[in-house]
Amino acid sequence: MTPPESVQAMLADIAAHAREAADFTRHPQISPRVLEAMARVPREAFVPEGLRGRAYWDSPLPIGEGQTISQPFIVALMTDLVRPHPRARVLDVGTGSGYQAAVLAELVDRVHSLEVVPRLAREAGERLRDLGYGNVETRAGDGRRGWPEAAPFDGIVVAAAADEVPGALVEQLRPGGRLVIPVKGGPYAQNLLLIEKGDDGGLDVREVLPVAFVPLVGG
Repeated sequence: MTPPESVQAMLADIAAHAREAADFTRHPQISPRVLEAMARVPREAFVPEGLRGRAYWDSPLPIGEGQTISQPFIVALMTDLVRPHPRARVLDVGTGSGYQAAVLAELVDRVHSLEVVPRLAREAGERLRDLGYGNVETRAGDGRRGWPEAAPFDGIVVAAAADEVPGALVEQLRPGGRLVIPVKGGPYAQNLLLIEKGDDGGLDVREVLPVAFVPLVGG
């Protein structure tokens, strides 16, 4: 059982980090609905057993296969930026341990989650089912290609850095929908982008924050 003070400390760290990063993000406050969702998700279930004492620290943690579970602040920010609503259908690219998918599942109608590493995809699917997230579907696959048969999506969250924004993901975004994705901006730099698709198919692109993610690779 997670001590309530651990969860509250994580939420306080997220709120403080949001304020500190506001000059970059123009997003100084995470919505209460997203914070409440993060409080409900047992983060310790998504990290390796030996790291569970650090599950609620505001930092990324390794999960094997060269992958990580993202920092809680980044998960909260990316989730909030896609403006999740109860009827939304969202694509989660880079399932990892399944934590981002679980947070989204608390907020939307349906989550489709793609992971390029088959073992992680299988284990995340089992973990999410065991925790009762019946509105999440996972599979192994190339996240750059998206999930065309489940499209269009109201939101797409990508937890890996692309060389450029994949065209397939833009195509699978519903008009009015939002895509949040880290994109490489130089030899060592990445920028988190917020892309909003207009009713006419036009794109509004905004840089949100410098970030550090594992690369988005094909499978």
